[in-house]
Amino acid sequence: MTLEQIEQFLESLSSLGPLPGILVPLLEAFLPFLPLIVIIAANVNIYGFGFGILFSWVGIVSGAIILFGICRKYGHRLRERLLKRYPSTEKVFGWIESKGFTPLFLLSCFPFTPSVLITIVAALSKLPFHSFLVAISLGKAMMVLLIALLSFDITNLFTEPWRIIASIAGIAVLWIGGKKLEKRYNK
Repeated sequence: MTLEQIEQFLESLSSLGPLPGILVPLLEAFLPFLPLIVIIAANVNIYGFGFGILFSWVGIVSGAIILFGICRKYGHRLRERLLKRYPSTEKVFGWIESKGFTPLFLLSCFPFTPSVLITIVAALSKLPFHSFLVAISLGKAMMVLLIALLSFDITNLFTEPWRIIASIAGIAVLWIGGKKLEKRYNK
């Protein structure tokens, strides 16, 4: 799937308003082979910078929340099987439960990490939903913003290096803010 093909697909559904711009990123939570970077770039180019970011973010976060809810509700047997077959997975679940926000936030900031795997592991652990929600919401916001900044008018990227610097600064600010939010929730 190329950027042009995805743009043509989304434009053919333009009579549905923002729905395709939200549903296609939402589907990526369940179909991780879909090219998320290309989907976000297409949304930004079709709906404009602001709405493209908003629709992509809403779709991605909604998909992660739905997948988390399904895995949290029906994944108890899978967790038990994993712990029986691979006892070392207890360390992974313990690490996610104790560190919570930081690994989820950092992993969700980068577009090449397997989001479906991160969401499933978080759901199978005993991580509180609010920690997951804050980490994924902020991390995915940063990822979408980063991709949008880099893919929107890509020809000017090297003449405007502030976009790269702004992306790195944004990750740092959201990480610090997210840590403060997590501490407040955990009190």
